[in-house]
Amino acid sequence: MQKILGFLSFVLLTQGAGGLAHYFLDWFDLWTVVHRIGFLDGYEVFASVVLLVLGLLVGAVSDRFD
Repeated sequence: MQKILGFLSFVLLTQGAGGLAHYFLDWFDLWTVVHRIGFLDGYEVFASVVLLVLGLLVGAVSDRFD
């Protein structure tokens, strides 16, 4: 369970950071999904920050499992 949550945390963190980098720097077109989802138009920064926070929370929870 810890490995699955750790991987999910990694994916959430990379998608959040990549979404912010794509929005502010226009990088990372290949592997970020936030800018590809149509209903998030105008909310890309908010969605990316939410992904970052969720990644941190899932990472913290994964440390509780042994």
